[in-house]
Amino acid sequence: MKKYLLPILILLACEGKEITPPAPVEPVPSEKQLAWHELEYYAFVHFNMNTFSDMEWGMGDEQPSAFNPTALDTRQWAKVVKDAGMKGIIITAKHHDGFCLWPSAYTEHSVKNSPWRDGKGDLIRELSDACKEYGLKFGIYYSPWDRNHADYGKPEYITYMRNQLTELLSNYGDIFEVWFDGANGGDGYYGGANEVRTVDKLTYYDWENTYNLVRELQPGAVMFSDGGPDVRWVGNEHGFAYETTWGNLMRDSVYAGMPDYPERFASGQENGTHWVPAESDVSIRPGWYYHEYEDHKVKTLPQLLEIYYKSIGQNSSLLINFPVDRRGLIHEKDVEQIMKLADKIKEDFAVDLAKTDEVSASNERGKGFEIENVIDEDKESYWATEDGVIESSIVLTLAEPTLINRFVVQEYIPLGQRIKSFTLEVETENGWEEIYHGTTVGIKRILRFDDILAMQVRFTITDAKASPTISNIGIFYAPKLVTEPDFKRSTSGEVTLSVPEKGVEIFYTLDGSEPNENSSKYENPMLVSEPTTVKAIAFDGQSGKKSETVVHNFDIPKAKWKVMNSDPNAVKAIDEDPQTFWKSDKNEVVIDLGESITINGFTYWPPQNRFMSGVISKYVFEGSADGKTWKTLTSGEFSNIKNNPIEQTVRFASSEVKFIKLKSLTTTDNQPAAFAEVGVLTK
Repeated sequence: MKKYLLPILILLACEGKEITPPAPVEPVPSEKQLAWHELEYYAFVHFNMNTFSDMEWGMGDEQPSAFNPTALDTRQWAKVVKDAGMKGIIITAKHHDGFCLWPSAYTEHSVKNSPWRDGKGDLIRELSDACKEYGLKFGIYYSPWDRNHADYGKPEYITYMRNQLTELLSNYGDIFEVWFDGANGGDGYYGGANEVRTVDKLTYYDWENTYNLVRELQPGAVMFSDGGPDVRWVGNEHGFAYETTWGNLMRDSVYAGMPDYPERFASGQENGTHWVPAESDVSIRPGWYYHEYEDHKVKTLPQLLEIYYKSIGQNSSLLINFPVDRRGLIHEKDVEQIMKLADKIKEDFAVDLAKTDEVSASNERGKGFEIENVIDEDKESYWATEDGVIESSIVLTLAEPTLINRFVVQEYIPLGQRIKSFTLEVETENGWEEIYHGTTVGIKRILRFDDILAMQVRFTITDAKASPTISNIGIFYAPKLVTEPDFKRSTSGEVTLSVPEKGVEIFYTLDGSEPNENSSKYENPMLVSEPTTVKAIAFDGQSGKKSETVVHNFDIPKAKWKVMNSDPNAVKAIDEDPQTFWKSDKNEVVIDLGESITINGFTYWPPQNRFMSGVISKYVFEGSADGKTWKTLTSGEFSNIKNNPIEQTVRFASSEVKFIKLKSLTTTDNQPAAFAEVGVLTK
């Protein structure tokens, strides 16, 4: 009897033994940081005096009377953000120019002295109410630098700054994030002094006591700056985190405005002392504030999708900026693109194939930490290994061979970030194949790879700081992105068509007819040596989706052309790339066409960089047979080119020439003329 009783007693004792969670791996996130992590994706709004001065950084001498939106509607902002799947809005309450979007009691440089709402408006109140209506979180951007205030740089300014923070953090309900900009000190108005003022960025603001004030007034808010204290800058304005992105940071070694922060600290550190996760900020346009001349530069769906996967998909949150326009609305083009992104994200992650899988692991900690927790959709449950077990694998078996191209994995970060390296393998009919080797995971890692027909998927942790914890795994098949093909042409006339997604085909026509999937299939670059209209579509044979038709009118190639200038950069004016440009100290470009040609027009691309300079507004276009005797073929003005800097097309009576000259009479900023691309029309 005893020999049977003893094993039973041991079994009962084991069943009654509580399995303890893994010990935390410091640092770990606070409760408010965990709540912030759950938001993942939210909006920035840059709208302030700069919107009306057409600047990015105002000097502080602007008049409040300039602030006068004609149709401001914060409910429109909130609706767009909500419909886009974002969880909150952060507003530029005060930017570097010092103008305040609320009627602050501590300055006259605010909306209370503007014509908007007859000086009785409070934009912060209106946006706070709109966020509540639409179930969004509300955040405040506040620039410590103030180019308007007479006391900036003196101790008295710190009292002013804290008084304003007290207003913002006491009168508008719960604030989820307080965003401190790292730009500090420089030239400015400063109450009429019009001088340069510098401050010690490390000590001037007495950050410890400023942070204490925020903690007292908004205990649930996280604070953002270059180095936290709660959330850090990702170190660039492209919206990209890194292959290796840690939530840990050597926080006490960092301060706002630190010159070498991006190189040394932006990606975090494995041995960081504090939990200060990354926030990726990026504008949907080149500028942070609205400029009409950027209406044609709103980021495309492929660009926005790349940002999404390289931010949220690489252990970061994503903060996308909307430069609200002078009406006080998010521009229609911005709305169109952000909704395309929202639809594509929904499409990519519509069906989680892992939830129907059989799942197993090479090691389990025990009851409460089973491998099934990674697919149970409970964020508070997780799989863990036994203490000391680092290298471990999770295998998901699909019900049948299935096409996949996305893999999502999340660590249980309340116990700290642990994983240092991993591999992802897929079993096909040919056996196991490694398709990814990565480093960190953190709150979320999304892997993209080419379509593969999988029977099993194996995620292997190859190194970690301690026994790993995984809260969620997902497997998806994202339908191909089908967007209009891009065109590129070389100076020899060779035309290349491309789309961002592998497996999507391109079909085109050269006779002006509408292309379809039965038209010529694009496979290699093609020579277009005479005036030709190329029409093209992208087509996905698997889903049947096709893009809108894109049309490009090509004229003669520039193979024989030469810019008559000794500057080696002058070739940028005829290199078939509008993203490059050449500035002429003579305000003109002279081009040898290499042969006599009958032309009936010309084209001009202004520079396409963010801060455009030298954009030609008034011009003379001349032709010559020998480069010595010139004849004016046309002259005029590029209407509204400052606000709409796209390719300009000008027609005139036919003329046979061998040389052409485009001469600038005036530019939009009185700077030397810039030429991104010059062409001729012959058809």
